[in-house]
Formats: sequence, structure tokens, C-alpha cells
Amino acid sequence: MSKSSNAFYAQSGGVTAVINASACGVIETARANKGKIGKVYAGKNGIIGALREELIDTSKESVKTIAGLKYTPSGAFGSCRYKLKSLQENRAEYERLIQVFKAHNIGYFFYNGGGDSADTCLKVSQLSKTVGYPIQAIHVPKTVDNDLPYTDCCPGFGSVAKYIAVSAREASYDVASMCETSTKVFVLEVMGRHAGWIAAAGGLIADAANDIPVVILFPEVAFKKKEFINEVKRKVKRYGYVTIVVSEGVRDYRGRFLADAGTTDAFGHAQLGGVAPVVANMIREATGYKYHWGVADYMQRAARHIASKTDVDQAYAVGKTAVEYALQGKNSVMVTINRKAASKYSWTTGEIALSKVANKEKMMPKSFISKNGFGITKKCREYLLPLIGGEDYPPFKDGMPVYTRIKGVMIPKKLSESFRV
Repeated sequence: MSKSSNAFYAQSGGVTAVINASACGVIETARANKGKIGKVYAGKNGIIGALREELIDTSKESVKTIAGLKYTPSGAFGSCRYKLKSLQENRAEYERLIQVFKAHNIGYFFYNGGGDSADTCLKVSQLSKTVGYPIQAIHVPKTVDNDLPYTDCCPGFGSVAKYIAVSAREASYDVASMCETSTKVFVLEVMGRHAGWIAAAGGLIADAANDIPVVILFPEVAFKKKEFINEVKRKVKRYGYVTIVVSEGVRDYRGRFLADAGTTDAFGHAQLGGVAPVVANMIREATGYKYHWGVADYMQRAARHIASKTDVDQAYAVGKTAVEYALQGKNSVMVTINRKAASKYSWTTGEIALSKVANKEKMMPKSFISKNGFGITKKCREYLLPLIGGEDYPPFKDGMPVYTRIKGVMIPKKLSESFRV
């Protein structure tokens, strides 16, 4: 790889509270290796920025602005839900990427996303070899769903888990104070289409000092209405109230989502229409209990004000490591977070071949779910607690967090043809 080669960085899919910390890690590390790597160009709105040749010149951003990304939620450069088809279905998309990379002397590709982006990263690496234009493709992991395999956890998950645990505990205190004459059931819907990692975080609301009744509905456990209603009744009878944390991806024994809206999203996934009201109405019809429900939605993944320090540190580290791996000549790998075997939590970064990661999901292991299917085990608690550990507050002014906004200076286009996406 030429020492003067530039880098392309893009954010993919649903953003997180800490994805910009990974961007910060990539850009700051590249700047620290000036002479070994050229400029870092960021795709405007993710991978479609490369297809449209809409590239943001991050060298135009100040040191302070780039550093501020570490404390800023969402995707500073814009993300997108756009999955490239297979090479056989639409080779033109991948060839377009290579054309853009070649036109702007881009030799490094850092793709910050989940399983679908890992697949794209792999295909770009494969195609670059066949067309004779070398691209070192490094996948920078990110997903609040925590479902990427071969990594202990995924940047973005620790912060959303912290938000859910804290918010659900606070809401539980509220319900407990009113349950005698008012609300007895609070239902909180969280993200998680196939894997129940975020829902599991709801189990952290109860501990030795907080005897809080909680029922969790996991995608990994087939929903059985009778057993669920009986569990709710038992909790209310004992405590006077209950908090229910339900994953958006809960399905019945036939495999049908309880909240299936009958439509699909840009990736072809079933569009889920809101499971919280479905569950709440089910309880009302069976018990008559007064209820309230809420959907954490974007708030859970954008809550930088309560981000986990562990998560922020790991997000920055995978971005930093991605650049270091590229400079070491590594290609077609994903950066991983590896938990060390020790009494006190510690971790380091590592790598795994993209061919082992692409389009694969890591579900909640059975050993993390209680025998009755409505709670978490001690083993799960021990896994989760370090990931939500520590605080890393953004700066505040006049009572509000101060977040960074980039200038977003675009580089001139060099290709005469446009590309429609």
C-alpha cells in the first residue's frame, strides 16, 4: 500500500451513543500517523456517500472538533440503511466503489457498522483483489444489539444497556409509589429484533438493594401467553406492581413477531409495529390491571449523557486499532473486544476474519436466561455489569450537553458519471 494512500471511513445502519467515538479513534490515529497514511475521507450518509462520490474531507475539521466527536451521539457524518446486493446480483455497485476509491487514491476502507456492513466490507476486499486495485478493508464493529459473533461485546451496547437499566429502575420506583390506587404494570419496549441482549439489561434493575419485580420477554424464548399472564399475576400479588421489559423481536411458538406490521424495511427485515401496546393490552384484557407503556426507541441509542465509560473507551479503541491494523498490512478483518480472564474486569482488542463474521448473529446463550424464561441468571449479570460501568459525561453548558457539529467540507468530484442509489 502506498504511504500516501488516503482512507475512507463510513458509518452504517442505526447509530449509537458512541459510534462517533470510533470515528474519533480512526481520525485521530490516522492524523498521528501522517506520512504513513494520507487524508481520511468520510462518506456523507454512509456507504451511499462513496457510491455518489460525496466525500467529506475530515482534514478540514479542527483538532477540537474531532476530539469532540468522542462526546457526541448519533452519526456525525450521516449513516444509512443501504445494503449492497451480492456481487452476482449487482457487481456494478462494488465496481463503482472501486472507481471512487481509485479516483481519490483511497487504499484503506474503514466501515463502522454491524453484520451487514461486515458483509459489505468483505465483498469490497474480495473484489479489490480481482480488479487489481488493492483495498485494505477493516470492519469497525458497532451495534446496540450486541449480536456480532467472535467479540465479547459490541460498541454501542454498553451504553444502551446502561440507559435501559437506569430508566427501568427509575420507572419502577415511580410505579411502586402509585400502585396501591393507580398503575400496577409498566411495560418498556426495547430494541432487539433477534437477540435479547438489550432486554436482558432490564434484569439489572433488581439486585440485593433493590427488590424490584421484573419480567423480561426475550426473542430467544417463544412467547406463551398463559405462562406470561400467570407470571405477571404472581408478581403483582406479591409486590403490588411489576415492570415488564420486552424486546421488539418477541415471537410466538410459530415464530411470528407479536408486533409484525406486515411490511419490511430497507434490509428486507420485518417492520415491527410496536410490541409494548400489544403486551399491555393483553395484560389488561386478562387481569384488568391499570397499565402504562413506553418505547425507548431512539432515546436508548442516543443517550450520550448517560453513556457507559467502558463503552466509550471500547468504541474509541476499535477505531484506533482499525487504523493500526491497516498500517500493519492486515486486511479483511473485524476488530474484536476480548475479555480477559481475571477477577477484575479488563479487556483488549483483537481481530477475526470477516469471512467468519459476515451475516452471522450472536444470540443470548441459554445459560444467561433464567429457567422460567422471564429473567436473567447470575452469569448474565456478571457479563453485563462491567459493560455498563463508569460515567463519561459530555461537557455541559446552561444545563444542556455540548455536542460537536462538523463543517462537512466536501472534496471535489473527479468522476464524470453520477451513480443513482
